[in-house]
Amino acid sequence: MIQPPLLFDRSLRRRRRERAAISFHSRDFLKKEAGVRLAERLGETRRDFPLALDLGAHTGLLASLWEASGKVGKYVQVDGAYGMARQCLMPALVCDEEMLPFREESFDLVLSVMGLHAVNDLAGALIQINRTLKPDGLFLAVLPGARTLFELREILALAEESRSGGFGARVLPFMDVRDGGNLLQRAGFTLPMADSETLCISYASLGALLDDLRGMGESNILTARPRRPLSPPLLAEADALYRQRYGNGEGGITATVELLYLTGWKAHPSQPKAARRGSGTLSLVKVLGEGG
Repeated sequence: MIQPPLLFDRSLRRRRRERAAISFHSRDFLKKEAGVRLAERLGETRRDFPLALDLGAHTGLLASLWEASGKVGKYVQVDGAYGMARQCLMPALVCDEEMLPFREESFDLVLSVMGLHAVNDLAGALIQINRTLKPDGLFLAVLPGARTLFELREILALAEESRSGGFGARVLPFMDVRDGGNLLQRAGFTLPMADSETLCISYASLGALLDDLRGMGESNILTARPRRPLSPPLLAEADALYRQRYGNGEGGITATVELLYLTGWKAHPSQPKAARRGSGTLSLVKVLGEGG
């Protein structure tokens, strides 16, 4: 079996999220916004879900949203960082998203808000999620899409190249919509759907943006990341370049976050299926007209 490349340093991610847990409540605005939007989608379903899994719950701050939706009965919260999980208002489990400890067909619903974008084997994680769902169970997730932080990626590369003649990968790569839909299909989900929307967030400076990323536990965890820190002169040059190219018109800068939504169902005989090719009974000639 071919193992996926280890793109992300998962142990480093865990350590950084443990540190971020202490003051995450002051940096949780993006998690909240993404959760509100996912809860709206959950509310549009015609099903109720007696038991749900909140995968990547962080500090459990979205529990009230799941309850307010009127769709979820009981739920289990899990996170990969102990410091996050211990702040949940109800008992929470600490586990890795790549090694779920649940029995097959345990949950009616699996929700994940900004918790799956730094998984090395996302296809494998989705397969595990599918297995934990009961037949006709629902998977709903939101994670950063491909356009997320494209400004920061571009600016840091330009500033570093101008000073040293080369640049390293300092911003995580994120998945695009097409890849999201393909992964859902590969994982065995039925009725798969992937779509996205964009948020623009204003910051006073590049430093404020970088502080937010650190405070969220979302700084660079690439295994191939440069080991040298960004120097103050380089950061000053990058800040000026950022304002020039992506200023917000008020002296600050704009950062893009693309929210990528994934929706998939566990297979069940009651679900609609595509008609077998060649089984149609309607004549195309009649639809278009004899002379068409």
